[in-house]
Formats: sequence, structure tokens, C-alpha cells
Amino acid sequence: QAQTALVATKLQPSHQMAMVTQFAVLCVSLVFPGQASTVTAVAGGQAAVTPLQKVLELLEGMSAKGKEAMHAEKVEFSAFSQWCESTKSETSKSIELATSQIVQLEADIEKAESDAEILAAEVEELESQLAAAQAEAQNATEIRKKEHADYAAMHADFSESLDAIARAIQVLRAKVADVPQAQAESLLQARDSLRLPARAKALIDAFIAEGSDASADGVPEANAYEFQSGGVVTILEKLEKKFQDQRFVLEKEELTAKSSFEMLMQRLTGTITTAEKSVAEKTAAKAGRLSDAASAKGDLEVTEASKVEDEKKLADTTAECEARSKEFEANQALRAQELQAISEAVEILSTDAVKGNAETYLPSMIQGGSRAVTSLAQLRGSFEGDVTALRQRVSSLLEKRGRALDSKYLMLVATHVSADPFVKVKKMIKELIVKLMEQANAEADHNAFCKTELATNKMTRENKQAEVEGLMAAVDEHTAKSVQLANEIADLSSAVAELQQQMAQATELRQEEKSTNTKTVADAAEAQVAVQKAIEVLKKFYGKTSDEAPSMIQSGATEAASEPYKGMMAESGGILGFLDVVLSDFARLEAETSAEEDAAQSSYDKFMAESKQDESVKQAEIDHKTSSKEQTDSSTAELKRDLEATQEELDAALDYYEKLKPDCVNTGLSYEKRVEMRKEEIESLKEALAILNQEDLA
Repeated sequence: QAQTALVATKLQPSHQMAMVTQFAVLCVSLVFPGQASTVTAVAGGQAAVTPLQKVLELLEGMSAKGKEAMHAEKVEFSAFSQWCESTKSETSKSIELATSQIVQLEADIEKAESDAEILAAEVEELESQLAAAQAEAQNATEIRKKEHADYAAMHADFSESLDAIARAIQVLRAKVADVPQAQAESLLQARDSLRLPARAKALIDAFIAEGSDASADGVPEANAYEFQSGGVVTILEKLEKKFQDQRFVLEKEELTAKSSFEMLMQRLTGTITTAEKSVAEKTAAKAGRLSDAASAKGDLEVTEASKVEDEKKLADTTAECEARSKEFEANQALRAQELQAISEAVEILSTDAVKGNAETYLPSMIQGGSRAVTSLAQLRGSFEGDVTALRQRVSSLLEKRGRALDSKYLMLVATHVSADPFVKVKKMIKELIVKLMEQANAEADHNAFCKTELATNKMTRENKQAEVEGLMAAVDEHTAKSVQLANEIADLSSAVAELQQQMAQATELRQEEKSTNTKTVADAAEAQVAVQKAIEVLKKFYGKTSDEAPSMIQSGATEAASEPYKGMMAESGGILGFLDVVLSDFARLEAETSAEEDAAQSSYDKFMAESKQDESVKQAEIDHKTSSKEQTDSSTAELKRDLEATQEELDAALDYYEKLKPDCVNTGLSYEKRVEMRKEEIESLKEALAILNQEDLA
């Protein structure tokens, strides 16, 4: 396009005059500032810049603007890309966490519902056992009441019979064995006892009848009966002993029944109490598990909804990021092509084919117009004597600008202006302008690179620093959790070991106690058998001697020659009674020891069941916490690997930042200031070149 414009300019005289006028205005304004307005008025307000220079300036401006826009777009897309990666990473982690939480919640719900069902079945079974135990306790209580009532009636009957027999014996033995009529009622009362055998009742009736007959004969104040023999007393004493034995057996049976009932009630009461406690605990546990299931279901719904939102967010973010990425790549490609086209155009316009020919032919074409020839001739005539002044002016201008801008290029050109021919100087100025423009372009590229890399590096350093801090916090948290779990496992293990030791000690004590109780019961039973045998021997002997004594009803003899020997039982002080007490003590010892053994065994069984259950619960907690600790340690190791990798990435980003510092941060003057100074250098060189071009025109 620039070449076409130049060709069109050559073919159109009006364009040639415009260029000549613009160049003349530039020269006059530089050398004779006071005449600039005159020349500008003659030129009809035309600018003092050629179209080719204007095109080059516009293209250079477009190139700089395009590079800046390209850089800004890179920085913006870099930030957007970081946002995309961060958002997708966080959302993916959130989805992954939600997925694992959903699996865990579903497992928790299933476990809670299963536990609730198991607890419900256990509660139902316990309630059935409780009802059975309560029914058994009630039935046993009723039976015991009936047994005790029967015992009380029989015991009262035996006691009444023994009391009547004792009073009858006392009556028969009173006052030299003669019984007054007033005391015969005691014999009648003994006779009326339901437990007297028929033979004893017959003897008492005969005894009373004889007394009555004697009274009927009219003997005043006669005794009811003259005591003839001790046969009736002996029979009554045997009956008394028999009743005492039967009452003792009854009391022993009552004691055994009472002890058995108390043991049964103790066992049933313990069973009922334990069952009620277990029912309450398992009912509460069931309610708790159902509450856990309901809570987990609510959490599951929230987690599933959150997962759906995160999945939608991830899909939308992925789509948006892909679209923006494609758009960015397309824009970058288009901008690169645009900058390439501008660069090629500037390169073409800067070649001798365009710029060189323009400088060669355009001045001669400027002389084509009569008005222009007249104006240039006048100007040339005014400049002919001022070549030396012009050189000095250009040299002074370049030297002044070079010192102000601290530019070695301007100082170099100022040195050559006064010594070298204008053609050589102008060529050097053009080369310097091109070199400065190339430096400007290179620095613009470098500045864009620095901005992009610094922005990306800053974002990377901040993100990696945040990740490192988060990972360090997570590592510390997991480490603390692992230590806590280890302490809890150690405490539980100690508790299990102590529980096992207690169970071992309880088992050892129970075995010793059981051995002792078993021996005691066996010894008591053996003693009872021996005592009972001794009693039977004594009873058998003394019962035989009593039977062999002469009967008091055999004949009507009024007196016996002598008292028959009946043994030493009467003088023994109640040996059989003492033996009965001893037998009763051994029976009570057996019953009490058996009851204590049953109670101790029940207590031991209960302790062992509770201890084993406690051990199972603690062992389950140990297994669970051990699994949790292993998972925590695995997560900690993974977090440490992530932390190490992230720390390496952060260190790499910091190292890269240190490498960027010399060229992108610690550069002394800012980029904007360097651009401004370079622009002034180029403008100064262009201004000097314009002045030198005035000399050529002159």
C-alpha cells in the first residue's frame, strides 16, 4: 500500500507540491523559526511531514499498540487461566470429596439401619425374656406363699400336739404318779390331738375311763387313777420325740424351700434388672441409630445436591475456559499475523526501493511546478550563504539533545555533522533511527515478555505459597490426629489388657471359691449322713428298750417289783436334741453354701459376660481407630509428597523470579521513561535529518 501511494504521488503534481511545501516548512522552522509562519501560509497550511514518514510512524504506532494489546491479552488470559485451573481443581476436589462422602454416608445409613434392626430384635428378645422372668417370679412367689402357709399350719399342728403331749406327761408324772381328777382334762386334750396314733388314744381313753369308774363308786375325793405303770408315759414320750423329729424335718424342708426361693428370686431379680437395663439401653441405642440414619440421610441429600451443583459448575467452567482458550489462541494468532504484516510493510517501506527512491526522485519532482520552483529558488538563495551556520546549528542541536537525554547516539552524530559530508551523516542518522526503532521494538517485546512472565510468576508464587501453607496445615492436622489416635489406641489396649487380667483373676478366684464351696457342700452332706446315722442308731437302740419294757395295761397288778432299766437317755441331757441341732447346722451350712455358690457363679457369669462385651467393644474401637490411623498416616504421607512437590514448584518459581529481576525488575529507569527518552532521541535524529535535507534542497 505504501509503494502504491508513492507511485500515485509521483503521478500527481499536486501531491508533489504538497510534499515540497511540507519539507520547506520543516526546513524553515528548524533554521529560521521566524520565517516558518510565512512558508506555512504559502503552503496553504500543509504539514511539514512527508506521507511516507507519516505512514511509517502510523505503522510503528500500530505495531507498538498491537504488541501492548497482545501483552495485555496474555496477562489477562494468564490470570483467567490460573482462575480456570484453580476453579476446576477446587471443584474437582469438591466433587471427589462429595463422592467419597456420599459413599460413606450411604454406608453409614445402611449400617445405622442394620444396627437399629438388630437392636429392635434384641429388644424384642429381651422383652420376651423379661416377661418370662417376671411370670416365673410371680408364679414362684405364689407357690412359695402356698408352701409357707402349708408349713405354718403343719408347724402349728405339731407345736400344739407337742404342747398337749408335754402337759399330759407332766400330769401323769405329778405327785407320786397319782393324777387328780381336775387334771384329767390335760389327758383329754392330748387324746384329741389329730396326730396321736390310735393305740395311744386307746390307752388314754382306758386310763381316763378307769379313773371315771372309780369316782362313780362313791369314794369321796378319790384320785382319777392310781398310777400303775410308766407305759403310757413312755408311749407319750416316744410320740413327743417323733413329733419333734417330724417338726424338725418340716422346719428343715421349710428352710431349704425358703433358701431355694430366695436364690431363685435373686437370680430372677438380677435377670429382670439386667433385662430392664438392657432394654432401656438398647431402646435408647436404637433411637440413636435411627436418629443417626435420619441425620445421615439429610446430609446425603445436601451432599448429593452440592455434588450436582459442583458438577454443573465444573462443566460450565470447563466449557467457558475452553471457549476462552480457543478465542485467546485465535486472537493471539491474528495479532501475531497482524504484527508480522506491519513489520513486513515497514521493512518494505524502509528499503531503498521505496524510501531511497523517494529521497532520490521526490526532490527533483518537487522542481516541476513553477510556483514551487520559484519558492525553492528563493529559499535556496537565502540558504546558500548559511551552510556553515546550518552545520553548526544541527551539531549544536544534536549535542544539546544528546546531553539532555544522555544519548551516545546523538553525541556521535553531533560530532560527525561538522566534519563529514551531509550524505554520509544522513545515512548514519537513518541507520541510527532504524537501530533505535529496532531497539524500541525489541524492548517492547521484552517488556511484554517481562510483564507476562512477572504476572504469571507472581500468580504462581502466590498460588504455590497458599498451597504450601494449606498442605503444611493439613500435614500438621493429620499428624496431630495420628498421635491422638495412637494415644487412644494405647489407652484402649491398656484397658483391654487390664480387663483381660481382671477376668483371669476373677476366673482364678472363682475356681478357688468353687472348689472350696464344693468341698464344703460335700463335707456338710457327708456330715449330715453321719449325724443322721448316729441318730438312727441311738433311736433304734432306745426305741427297742422302750418296747421291751412291761406294759402298764398288761395286768391289774398294783405294784411292780422293781423299775426296768431303760438306758441312760434320760441322764444324757438331751443328746438327740443336740444331734438334731448339729444336723440342722450342717443342713443350713449346705444350703447356705450352695446358695452362696450359686450367687457367686451367677455374679461371675454376669461379670464375665459384661467384661467380654466390654472387651469386644474396646477391641472393635481399637480395630476402627487402627484403621483410621493407617488411613491418616497414608494421607499424611501423600500430603507430604504433595507438599514436597509443591515446595519444589514454589522454589522453582522463586528461582525464576530471581532470574527475571535483573532484566525485568532492577532495570534502573522504568520502561515508560526509557520509551519516552528513546522517542525523543528518534525525534531529535529525525529533526536533524530534516535540517540536513533542507541543505540538499538548498
